[in-house]
Amino acid sequence: DRLIGVDGKQTLYNGRTGEAYDRPITTGYMYILKLAHLVDDKIHARSTGPYSMITQQPLGGKAQFGGQRFGEMEVWALEAYGAAYCLQEILTIKSDDVLGRVKVYESIVKGDNIPEPGVPESFKVLMKEMQALCISVEVLGNDGREIEMRDLDDEVYRAAEELGIDISRPERGSDDDDQRAAR
Repeated sequence: DRLIGVDGKQTLYNGRTGEAYDRPITTGYMYILKLAHLVDDKIHARSTGPYSMITQQPLGGKAQFGGQRFGEMEVWALEAYGAAYCLQEILTIKSDDVLGRVKVYESIVKGDNIPEPGVPESFKVLMKEMQALCISVEVLGNDGREIEMRDLDDEVYRAAEELGIDISRPERGSDDDDQRAAR
């Protein structure tokens, strides 16, 4: 009557009335484990850093000096609050709009107004993937005419170099680092 059943439950009694509870209750040892999560190990910040070569989005994680992920639920939350401009900035300029990043940096240095964001690189990657599946994709403007989707121009590279920004840097290390690692 006092032994624990095969299911790990036993009949317990109310301490005030002495009556048995209606159903058997799980009993046993309670194991408490210490969580070894320290703030100093977790904290991470980034102003600029490495970007993925394919999507041009910031890399993820502290180890790769990546950025914070802004996921689907966070996007929904900002949509619910009507923060369209904040959302547009996060999903383009602060993410994978390479041309927009350069233009924003240039406008801040010159003291001009920040221009409208461009087309994110992830959209261009989506278009290329659809074209690889033999799906014809056309981007139309407000007037119904097709908009030509181009890669980065030489002008953008020149503007970035003038500002001291290296757009074409690899994700990690350089060619010299790769050659040293191969030895």
